[in-house]
Amino acid sequence: MAYSRHSFLACRPAENRPSGWDGVSPLTEEHVLLEASRCLSLLSCDTCDLCRLFCPDLCITRNPETGRIEIDYDYCKGCGICAFVCPKGAIRMELEA
Repeated sequence: MAYSRHSFLACRPAENRPSGWDGVSPLTEEHVLLEASRCLSLLSCDTCDLCRLFCPDLCITRNPETGRIEIDYDYCKGCGICAFVCPKGAIRMELEA
């Protein structure tokens, strides 16, 4: 299966793109997976505060000392809005055991 290079090499600086890349030729599936894992490996909070702003229960706060996001699980009802609006995918919903 081949994929378009446009979507996977767009985030790579021009000097780091494969030599001879014409912007049209298809990539192999292996190369696409490598590119996607490189781009998606930066899934950490970049302090955009969207999760905090959209939380209907106001259980997400920012620690004033560390600057990190904190979730008060005693008040969180598990609606998943925070995970949905997070552009980096830094919050994910998991079933409790």
